[in-house]
Order: sequence, then structure tokens, then C-alpha cells
Amino acid sequence: MATPTEQMNEKLSFRRFNDGDNEWDDFSEKIFREDTSYKCPTYIHKTPPCQGSCPSGEDIRGYLAIGRGQEKPPEGVERDEYMFRRSTDANPFPAMMGRVCPAPCQDGCNRNDVEDFVGINAVEQFIGDTAIEKGYKFPVGEAKDQRVAVIGGGPAGMSAAYQLRRMGYGVTIFDENEELGGMMRYGIPGYRIPRDKLDAELNRIVEMGVDLRLKTRVGRDVSVEDLEKEFDALLWALGCQSGRGLPVPGWEGTPNCVTGVAFLKAFNEGRLKVTAERVVCIGGGDTSIDVVSVARRLGYVKNMNPTDRPELVIRDGYVAHDAAVTAAAQGSDVTLTSLFTKDKMMAAEHEVQDATTEGVTILDGVMPLEVIVGEDGRATGLKVCDCTMDGMKPIPVEGTERVLEADLIVSAIGQGGDMSGLEDLANERNLIDADKFFQVPGKEGHFVAGDIIRPHLLTTAIGQASIAAESIDHFLRREEQVKRPKVDVHHFDLLEKLHEAGKDPEPFDPTVGDQRGTSTANYAVHNFENRAEQEVIPSSELFLGHFSFTPRNKRSEEVPSAEVVLGHFHERLHPYSEEQMVAEAKRCMSCGMCFECDNCVVFCPQDAVFRVKKTEATTGRYVDTDYNKCIGCHVCSDVCPTGYIQMGLGE
Repeated sequence: MATPTEQMNEKLSFRRFNDGDNEWDDFSEKIFREDTSYKCPTYIHKTPPCQGSCPSGEDIRGYLAIGRGQEKPPEGVERDEYMFRRSTDANPFPAMMGRVCPAPCQDGCNRNDVEDFVGINAVEQFIGDTAIEKGYKFPVGEAKDQRVAVIGGGPAGMSAAYQLRRMGYGVTIFDENEELGGMMRYGIPGYRIPRDKLDAELNRIVEMGVDLRLKTRVGRDVSVEDLEKEFDALLWALGCQSGRGLPVPGWEGTPNCVTGVAFLKAFNEGRLKVTAERVVCIGGGDTSIDVVSVARRLGYVKNMNPTDRPELVIRDGYVAHDAAVTAAAQGSDVTLTSLFTKDKMMAAEHEVQDATTEGVTILDGVMPLEVIVGEDGRATGLKVCDCTMDGMKPIPVEGTERVLEADLIVSAIGQGGDMSGLEDLANERNLIDADKFFQVPGKEGHFVAGDIIRPHLLTTAIGQASIAAESIDHFLRREEQVKRPKVDVHHFDLLEKLHEAGKDPEPFDPTVGDQRGTSTANYAVHNFENRAEQEVIPSSELFLGHFSFTPRNKRSEEVPSAEVVLGHFHERLHPYSEEQMVAEAKRCMSCGMCFECDNCVVFCPQDAVFRVKKTEATTGRYVDTDYNKCIGCHVCSDVCPTGYIQMGLGE
């Protein structure tokens, strides 16, 4: 009779093994005696942290693999076009994002744990500029009957129009400005975003067959009700093009106190050609850096006619400076104040350094207290003091109060939405609510993307627009919304790659095929598991010892000194050469995907891991395992640089 479990737990009659018997004295003995191990190599595809950190979800690892020549394009497609297609699957603005995106992808790059991140932004700029030079166009999907109204022609609206046209839907864009681009055009200076490149990337989307209704404000020139009758779905991509004033005494109603958004819009429209002698900007983010950099480039005119004061141009959308006034311009004294210290400012570190090089005085750890107003009603200075931060709340330091003299005070502390005429859609923050599918709650057929949800990065707006376009597609097909992936990006799909290469698996016949699994039949993708929708691979799962110290290939920059910044509007970032692009793409560690280094093949003691035949191989299917030879020694997993091989099967 079997011994009861209780007695087995209480009265152990013997011990089969002594302590330590489960450990091998010699590692080589362990390798060659583990032939009974049930653990063998499994090829696990995961999302790399660069892509996981990218708000628009670009397949960065993919286009870097194409750039270095490891992933081959299909027949008839050149490398540069294939990189462009892979990049723009998620983001139709590579030339723009390669220049101005603050690159959270580079912050997340696992290569930071070796020596330095991969220059993803610079490669993306190469992709975008090359595509413009070679005239690449976007394909349009098979035409559908439904039509979508996109309200707003900025990065979110244009990206949504692009994705919807790829699906075949008719798209009409409404925008109150004379030109498309939103904050890319009206919020970022031309020396950071060259207008010829911006126009090229915008026009490429319009050429897909997008209808335009410019200088048309929804809620004023056309009603929401009329749009609901004319279109099958509406996407709100209004952006946030109104700035926030300083919440301090003296700001409200003072003419020479303006917002950073208004300042940059007047400059980018070509109306603001000179600024004031002493400019004080309050901020610390990217907008404030653009304000002070522009102010240093514009300068001021000493004996300015009162009718030419910069605040009059900024506040009036029709007044403009005469170009002749710039001839007498002198360098302005420009100061930027920030609540946070320089190491914690929202602006990118290199942007802060560039502003300092250009002659901007940066006062960090400083909070505004009051606008000092003169007898004529204009501001003469800004009272400030030092501060410490309790989270996001500034705590003033007593006894540090002082006044910064100013002829123009610019508030660059955030942006807001202009919902006039659209009050029914506005929430308590004067923005628009969105659910997880970027639908407007309680408004069937209404969707939303971009800054009007919450002001953030351009690439965030682009990523939201892509998801919103998918949601619109589900809505127009009358399909129930499915749960989105935990890692919500544009994933590499091995089956799509096999199809592209003409290597589709054979159809599975359940009456003939073994449903328990197979390592030989061609209807299955052997020992491959896709976890990219659930997991981002950390550097701890990589074999970092494989990678040698390789300095980053840095783009050359033209950052003018304080002495020559006046009137300097040349583009700041110079693009990679082709050689630089390839060299930088080779620094990518291909986290979570095989990059064909052969380590597993070379180091396998049993010759169990082998290269797939060239006629059958493609990206993601470079190696396979003969399980009759595998002894489960784990060596292939240990030497895999990318973390693509994990020991599994049977668990």
C-alpha cells in the first residue's frame, strides 16, 4: 500500500541524494551529461526598448537592420526605399522627426549600457532626406465608400489622413490656417525644420488624394452638425495653439507680455522680424528654447518706432514688420528662467547647451513672482526669486527676490486648446476627452488625437493618430474594438516577412498534420515564439560582452556663437553621409531579434544549432535546431548577443 502523503512529509525514511549531489563539480561534465534535459533553444521575438520608448512605435530595429544590409529588401526594391517604407509604416515624417524629436528612443536604447546610444534620430533624418531627394511616394489603399473629416492639419491630423488613405478611406482635412503643418510650421523655427523639407513631407500625404479645406474653422465657418451629415466619421486633431500666460500679478492685460506660442507663430509666419532689447522668457521646455534662440537671432532696433513694437506684431495676426527694419538690428539681451535646475529641465540637454552657446542667459531654479508695470502700462521687468521644487510645486527661497529688467516678457509654460464654437466637446481643461481607443466618450463616430487630448511630443500625436485611424476603421466596418497590445507599437511580423520573401508556410491540414507540434513539417514556423506584444527586452537579457566599444557617429551641427548668432538662420543639423548611416546602423544591437552573428552555430558543442538553408532563410529565420542532437547545455543562449535565444520547450 502506498505511503500516505502526511507520513511522507513527516517521517522521511531515507534520502535518495545528499546535499550538493545536484551540483556538477566540472562544467564540461555538466554540458556533456545533460542529454536528458527537456530545455532546448526557443527563438523568442521581443520588442526592443528603442521601439517600446517611441510614442509613434516605429520599427527602429527593422530599418537599422535594413540600413546595415542585414535585412534584405524584396526583389525590385532598393535599400533606401525599403528603409523608408519600414520607417513610415508608423510615422510619415522621418525628415521632420529626425531633426526635432527629443528621441526618447535613444534614452531607452540598450546600447547605453555598452558605451552610448545608437544615433537613431540621425539615421531617421537620412531616411527622410533621401526619400525626398529620390521622390518616393505613398501607396493608396483600395477605395472605400466611407469618408472621414479630419479637423486639423498638424502632425496628428496629417498622420491620420495618411493612415486612413492607406486603408482606402476618403479624407478631407479642415484647418483654420493658410498652410498645413500645425505646430511643425507655426511653432518650430525654420532653422530646425527647413520649410522645403516640411512642405515635401506634407505634400506627399496630400498627393495620396486628400481633400483640403484651408482657412476654414469648424465651429465658426462650418458647423459640427454639417460635418456629421457629410462624413461617416470625424477625427479631432485641433492641436493646442494657444499659450498659457503667467499666473502672477501684473501679467493680465499688459501689452508687452505675450505667450511663447504667439511669439513663435508671428515669427514663423514671417511677420515678426525684430524683437526687444531685453527679452525675458519663462519656461524650461522646448518651446522656451525656441523662443530665446529666435530672439537672439532676430535682435532689436535701438530707435524703434512705437508702431513697430514686437508685441503689436505678435498680438495682431495681420500686422508685420517691414523687412527694412532688420538692417539696423543689434543683439538682444535674452534671459531664460526655469523652475527646475538645468539637469532637470524639460528641454533636451543639448538644446540647453546650444542656447547657452548662442548667448542666452539661463537662470535655473528661479520662479516668477510679479510683472513690474510702469506708468505707461507696459512691463518694465519681472520680479523673481530662487526656488526649490517639491514635486511640481515651487517653494520660494526668502531673501532672494530681485527684478530682471525686460522690454518683452514671454510665457512659455504650456499650451492650451481653443475650443470656441466647440464647447460641447470640451472638458474642464478646455481639451477633448479620449478613451483607450481614442474615441470621444459619448460621441459615436467622433475620434481624437494629438495635443488636444494632452499637450506632448509631436511623435506622441503621430502615434495617437495611427491608433485613432485603426479605431475609425473598426468603427466604419462595424467591428467590435479589440483589446490593444500591452506593447502597442508597429510590430515586425514574421509571417508577413515570409510572405514578402515568397516563403509562406504550407497550409495546415488537420486530417494529416500532427496537431501536437512538429520540427520538420513546412506548415509550421519552428520553435519561434512572438512575445513582442507583451514584452520589451532589457539589456540584462543580452550578452553585452559580444559588443566592442564603438563611438557613436555624431551629426555635425552648426550652432552659432553669441558673436555671430544675429541673423543666423542656417539649418542647425547636418545629415549623415551614406557611410555614416551604415556605420551607425551597424552599432544597433538588434535587441530581441537575431542579427545573424553565428555565435550560436559556432559555439554549439553538439552541432545542434544550424543555419537555415539560404533558399528558406529570411529575417527571423536564420538558424534552427536539430533536437535529436541538442543536449540542453544552454551555450547558445548564453552567447546570443541579442537575447533572441532562450531555453524552453517542455516548460
